[in-house]
Amino acid sequence: MQLRRGPSFFRLWTVIMSVSMVMMGKFGLVQSARLRNRTSAPHWSPATATWYGSPEGDGSDGGACGYGNLVDVKPFKARVGAVSPVLFKNGEGCGACYKVRCLDPTICARRAVTIIVTDECPGGYCASGRTHFDLSGAAFGRMAVAGAGSRLRNRGELSILYRRTPCTYRGKNIAFHVNEGSTDHWLSLLVEFEDGDGDIGSMQIKQASSNEWMEMSHVWGATWCINGGPLRGPFSVKLTTLSTAKTLSARDVIPKNWSPKATYTSRLNFS
Repeated sequence: MQLRRGPSFFRLWTVIMSVSMVMMGKFGLVQSARLRNRTSAPHWSPATATWYGSPEGDGSDGGACGYGNLVDVKPFKARVGAVSPVLFKNGEGCGACYKVRCLDPTICARRAVTIIVTDECPGGYCASGRTHFDLSGAAFGRMAVAGAGSRLRNRGELSILYRRTPCTYRGKNIAFHVNEGSTDHWLSLLVEFEDGDGDIGSMQIKQASSNEWMEMSHVWGATWCINGGPLRGPFSVKLTTLSTAKTLSARDVIPKNWSPKATYTSRLNFS
């Protein structure tokens, strides 16, 4: 028996299709948001890697990102690396975290090593648009199976795979280091221990008793500054990540009586 498709049938069909389209649209928006907000890359990409410093060392002191002696202590210790300009991004890539692993099953461990971008390698292996990691001796050796770190370092340049991964600084909140030379007319800040994306796309500051967020300028590495003044604390700081545009505001994190070379820790982080 053939069903008759009268006006009631078509009204019902229209309602069903409308609801379905709305639900699909919402699902698509959610999926798009998830993709935009995901720091971890789902796929591995090819690159090359070398190492520098002492064989079991933590890498260079400081580096182009400006982290100074932080690279010598945990959580940075033995996890640092310099990257080529395509990943350094004129300093906006500072603080980003990557997983790296080498490919030879006879010497390379199956596990990946997590490294933090603290420096730039502008020439040599890192030139000509190559994707290259110049790792600390300790981080490079950790790609090897147990006991084979020295043999792996002896190979020099390696083909590797890498992918982006969220940064995790357990027990740490975002901190702001006031750089040497800062005054009430020129304030320079270094961002430390940023969970999640790890990178900074923009930074704003708000003075005491003000509702205006003022844009800070990216100077170099992980350092941002503002000119003007006189600038009056306490200062609130707003961060927006480069990778996924997540925003965080630390209210009155830098006190009224701030000092150059001091570090002020917020109560917040992105994770």
